[in-house]
Amino acid sequence: LPRAPASQQPHTTTMASASALAGAFTTLGVSANRAAAKKTNVVAKKAFSARSAVRSVKRDLTISNVATGPQGPVTSGEEMSEEDMIMADQGGRGYTNVDPEVRRIVPDAKGRVVVKVVYVVLESQYQSALSAAVNSLNATNDKVCFEVSGYLLEELRDAKNLATMKADVENANIFIGSLIFIEELAEKIVEVVSPLRDQLDACLIFPSMPAVMRLNKLGTFSMAQLGQSKSAIASFMKKKKESGGFEEGMLKLVRTLPKVLKYLPSDKAQDARNFMNSLQYWLGGSSDNLENFLLMISKAYVPALENMDMEIAEPETVAETGIWHPMAPYMYEDLKEYLNWYDTRKDITFAKDAPVVGLVLQRSHLVTGDEGHYAGMVMELEARGAKVVPIFAGGLDFSVPVEKFFFDPITKDAYVDTVLSLTGFALVGGPARQDHPKAIDSLKKLNVPYMVTVPLSFQTTEEWTDSTLGLHPVQVALQVALPELDGGLEPIIFSGRDSKTGKSHTLEDRAAQIAGRALKWAALRKKKNVDKKLAITVFSFPPDKGNVGTAAYLNVFGSIFRVLQGLKKEGYDVGDMPDNEDDLINSVLNDKEAKFASPDLNIEHKMSVKEYEKLCLYQEDLHENWGPPPGNLNSDGQNLLVYGKKFGNVFIGVQPTFGYEGDPMRLLFSKSASPHHGFAAYYTYIEHVFGADAVLHFGTHGSLEFMPGKQVGMSGNCYPDHLIGNTPNIYYYAANNPSEATIAKRRSYANTISYLTPPAENAG
Repeated sequence: LPRAPASQQPHTTTMASASALAGAFTTLGVSANRAAAKKTNVVAKKAFSARSAVRSVKRDLTISNVATGPQGPVTSGEEMSEEDMIMADQGGRGYTNVDPEVRRIVPDAKGRVVVKVVYVVLESQYQSALSAAVNSLNATNDKVCFEVSGYLLEELRDAKNLATMKADVENANIFIGSLIFIEELAEKIVEVVSPLRDQLDACLIFPSMPAVMRLNKLGTFSMAQLGQSKSAIASFMKKKKESGGFEEGMLKLVRTLPKVLKYLPSDKAQDARNFMNSLQYWLGGSSDNLENFLLMISKAYVPALENMDMEIAEPETVAETGIWHPMAPYMYEDLKEYLNWYDTRKDITFAKDAPVVGLVLQRSHLVTGDEGHYAGMVMELEARGAKVVPIFAGGLDFSVPVEKFFFDPITKDAYVDTVLSLTGFALVGGPARQDHPKAIDSLKKLNVPYMVTVPLSFQTTEEWTDSTLGLHPVQVALQVALPELDGGLEPIIFSGRDSKTGKSHTLEDRAAQIAGRALKWAALRKKKNVDKKLAITVFSFPPDKGNVGTAAYLNVFGSIFRVLQGLKKEGYDVGDMPDNEDDLINSVLNDKEAKFASPDLNIEHKMSVKEYEKLCLYQEDLHENWGPPPGNLNSDGQNLLVYGKKFGNVFIGVQPTFGYEGDPMRLLFSKSASPHHGFAAYYTYIEHVFGADAVLHFGTHGSLEFMPGKQVGMSGNCYPDHLIGNTPNIYYYAANNPSEATIAKRRSYANTISYLTPPAENAG
């Protein structure tokens, strides 16, 4: 599993997303005198199959859904080394296997001028709109036609693809690049295009790294001096650098250009104006805008078209920030206007106290018509009774619409109960230059849970489904690690990508999981403390060897007792709470040295096999390894046993062991393993019987996050996803172990709260 540098400490939550429930947690920190044994943690990789049911995405907002689970495991008959598994996981190369030839369009010239265009983009949302624009022009224009080849940036890691792109650029009239922000690939672009720049009729680079931006060339307009001290553009960009990063500075430069064009010679002014219009066409993103973009650039800079008459429309612009809804008549730029429409809809009604979920979207998906996955998420939330406020930004500073649209215009308090980012990027800067302090400041003002879900930008649905690693490594860095530094939670995949069209589609079971979890987080803001139910989970540490209720560097029951005291002060129902730590231990364990499964553990619930089979929807998947329930673990032979004790609305439970007597790590290494029925019954009880509003895993660490499944980007077949269900997961974790805390965040959707380790002193 990827391990983050300790200095970044991504496990430390940067916003009070659990403040309604964890008000007393800041008083924790009773240190244990026991030293933690070193452990080996290897996440088992398990190959799962998934039945994919793909429906067509239509512009009439018919939503495409793909089912990713649950279906149960498929085991491989051939053993592979760790290195072989990693390489084979992405077709032996480590990146997407999509053939760029699916984007190549070769027209029937029929005596027309053929303009050859090559484009490279970070994500695929422009593929469908640009292909539609080219096909329309090739079918209707009697003067010019376009031969187009397109590449996704990640595809250029393949030497064959890079060589093909170079050959295409050598014969091209126009080169287009956008959002080239991965440094090693940006260098490849510069290496290929720079020697050919002078022979190109036009080279257009939209917001990208400065080295790539310097390739821009439209007649006399050039950015070749960008980054040099005497460059006027560089000076402007430096002034704007502090207010949103390079891309925001680029957009501000374009907005400023009209004011200075009148001071330039006519030829230079026209070229600068063409660049400005090109960016507006591109950001407009629709097929109509892209048609006019291609015609405008071709007529202005391809010599064979210089004297031809063409009808070219001005760019159709869209607001840089606003509120979008798939059923709305138009985009809104004011929250009051949006709510006036939303609250008077005839197609759906909401409860008076319905939770409100704020969605953060990329405008590029909306303007290019690639919004089906967004519409699917909106409809999933609304079907569950939630109101939505889906906001968007044209740049990469999403904190601007957050502060503009997520606050009540009257009370100035947060209007939304949960924020769900569907961009997969950091709140400020996206894949470019991040400004985490600015993002954290915006999120602290809002002070609600902030979930950052992940669209499959750099791999297709099939590649992710078949992968034991899960997410593409670059995507883990850009769309998981960076949002974590903002305080983002729960990197769950929410949409897939079609390998041929590049279109995004909803992953039905993932959208349902995200919606369910978002609403459980939202409920924590709306429920009264006295009505909230909390499940506190303790462990047996080290697994199968230590005493129940222990953790690394922590006096577990002493700390839990202080939590109960704090919860009681804040109005939680803690029932007949014990008077002291010893009484608490005796209530749950009856013996301070209790071993797991000993008769000294208190049994809180006996779950019949019938109840278990009804409530645990994935229990049949466990039969391969454990046979039918109840089995021999956490069982009296007839029922599955849940160990622990309830105190009012607080349940203190004991997480079951791995289950392999004498060999607790076998589960981590076996490629066909699964949790046992007792483990599944414990989490089934928490969610479906006790009805917890949240679970607090207490101390470092348990085994939920190490259950078989993908490394990052869980599917509906991965056991951590099965087990945690829709219950918000708060994890009290040692500050000296950010790497395994990161595993807990990514695989069990934990919102971690750190505790300090005890100070060290000289022995003797």
